[in-house]
Amino acid sequence: MNILVTGAAGFIGYHVCERLLAQGHQVTGIDNLNDYYDVSLKQARLDRLLARPDFHFLKLDIADSAGMKALFADGHFHRVIHLAAQAGVRYSLENPMVYGEANLIGFLNVLEGCRHHRIEHLVYASSSSVYGLNRKMPFSTEDSVDHPISLYAATKKANELMAHSYSHLYGLPTTGLRFFTVYGPWGRPDMALFKFTRAMLAGESIDVYNRGEMRRDFTYIDDIAEAVTRISDVIPQPVPGWTVEQGDPASSSAPYCVYNIGNSSPTPLMDYIQALELALGIKADKNLLPMQAGDVLDTSADTSALYQAIGFKPHTEVKEGVRRFVEWYKSFYH
Repeated sequence: MNILVTGAAGFIGYHVCERLLAQGHQVTGIDNLNDYYDVSLKQARLDRLLARPDFHFLKLDIADSAGMKALFADGHFHRVIHLAAQAGVRYSLENPMVYGEANLIGFLNVLEGCRHHRIEHLVYASSSSVYGLNRKMPFSTEDSVDHPISLYAATKKANELMAHSYSHLYGLPTTGLRFFTVYGPWGRPDMALFKFTRAMLAGESIDVYNRGEMRRDFTYIDDIAEAVTRISDVIPQPVPGWTVEQGDPASSSAPYCVYNIGNSSPTPLMDYIQALELALGIKADKNLLPMQAGDVLDTSADTSALYQAIGFKPHTEVKEGVRRFVEWYKSFYH
């Protein structure tokens, strides 16, 4: 098939493109290559994709309405995997307008392109951050997600609502994926594992929020890419007899679905740091700090619906995943 992947030079986008190309698909990738983090890392990912004959790239911002119209008109895509977004909870506290542009206007441009060009399936990135003030563990797609605690989370919840409206109005099959703390080789420099590794190798202390008293459902990137490509083959169907009062909020009378993608094994932050200390052979000097605004204490994914749909769920253990990241980091940065 001919598949469009937005955010192709991003962390998850790069790995998904690699997986699709290995399966024999034609992939068109777009990315605006912005400087939210190191552009040279994005370019290095992109260079590896450009070496593949079935990969085509266009530098394009998803918020560029005219550019997105032209892309869909020329592309003749079968499916779209939408992974471009302005990421980061803390950054959204300082730069809120960027999130409106990328995550709302950008997503609307993707929906419009899919609607007008009869895309058979739109798969898009949501986030575990939509669970906000929820305290029941594990997080289930049957839970309420009406109390986000960051603008980033609110835009991801908005994406799910926007997708549902297009599924209902135009019969566009949409699947939202709530990712849980993705990590691994080629990862993002703004995320904890990357920051910790860089600091520890430089002999610097690491900032540990809430004095380390947090748990995260750390999910390895290869597991994420496998789940994303599998779910793209599972085109959602309307559920017969579904009603708001009695139906599952992650499905609908429209061709709409939402899934959690997590490791279903929440790890204390201190254990994550310990795995990194083991992989690096360095003891971390921890700078224990209070909780950051917009952060949640714990995350844990109920992935039973995902497993039922694709027969797969993330399973890579944190020690192994961190070890692979450290191997990549040392090799990439010499």
